[in-house]
Amino acid sequence: MIYKSIADRLRLRLNSSDFNIGSPLPGEKKLAEEFGVARMTIRKAIDLLVEWGLVIRRHGSGTYVAHKDVHHETTNLTGLAEVLRQQGKEVVSKVLIFEMMPAPPAIASQLRIQINERIYFSRRVRYVDGKPLMLEDSYMPVKLFRSLSLVHLEGSKFDYIEKECGITISGNYESLTPVLADKQLALSMNLPEQTPLLRITSLSYSDSGEFLNYSVMFRNASEYQVDYHLRRVQTVSSSPRTAPPEAAG
Repeated sequence: MIYKSIADRLRLRLNSSDFNIGSPLPGEKKLAEEFGVARMTIRKAIDLLVEWGLVIRRHGSGTYVAHKDVHHETTNLTGLAEVLRQQGKEVVSKVLIFEMMPAPPAIASQLRIQINERIYFSRRVRYVDGKPLMLEDSYMPVKLFRSLSLVHLEGSKFDYIEKECGITISGNYESLTPVLADKQLALSMNLPEQTPLLRITSLSYSDSGEFLNYSVMFRNASEYQVDYHLRRVQTVSSSPRTAPPEAAG
C-alpha cells in the first residue's frame, strides 16, 4: 500500500540528522505535493508513524518528532552493544551457532593466521528492544581467546576482549554493501524476503597488530542508522585508505 511506503520513507527521514526530537514535520499539504498523493494518504502514513511512536500530533499546532529509532552517531570505535545500552536500549544476543573449526583459506587470510589453524565460529542475532537488528557471523582465533564461551557471545565481545582478556582493541576495518535478504537470512532474522539489509565486513585489530575478530554482519538498515563524523587529518604523506570507525562489539 502506498501510504505504508510513504511512512517508511518518512521514518528514514525522521531518523536522519535533519530532524531532532521535537522538530515539526512538514504539513500534510506540503507532503502531499512532494509525494504526489492525496492528503488522506499522507494522513494514513502519519497515522502509522504515530502508531510506531515516532511522532505525536498536537491539536491546532502540527505533528512533531517524539522518538527516533536506533541511531548511532560515531566519531570513534565503539561496540554496538555499548552504544545502544548507553541509549537505554535493551540489547539481547541470541547465539544460533558456536563451534570450533579449522580456518578455511579465506578466513585465515583475513585473520593473518595459518590455514586450518583453530578458530571459533559463531552466528548470533542481535535484538534491540525485541526487534531483530543484525545477524553476525564471527571468526576469532582460538590461540588468543581460549576462554571464549557462549555466555561471552550473549554479551559484548568488546567487553570480553578488553576487560577479561586484557587486549586493547586499537582499530577496525569495515566494508559496507547493500543487499537484499535471501530466504535463509529472512528466516534467521524474522524478516520478509528481499528486505533491504546492509552487509558489513569488519576486521578488528589490537594495539600490538594482531587481528582479533573477523565478522560478516547483515544489518536491518531501516531499524538502525549510523552517522560517521570523520575528521580530515593534514599530513605530509598521503594515505589511500581510511577505515570507518564503528564495529559490532
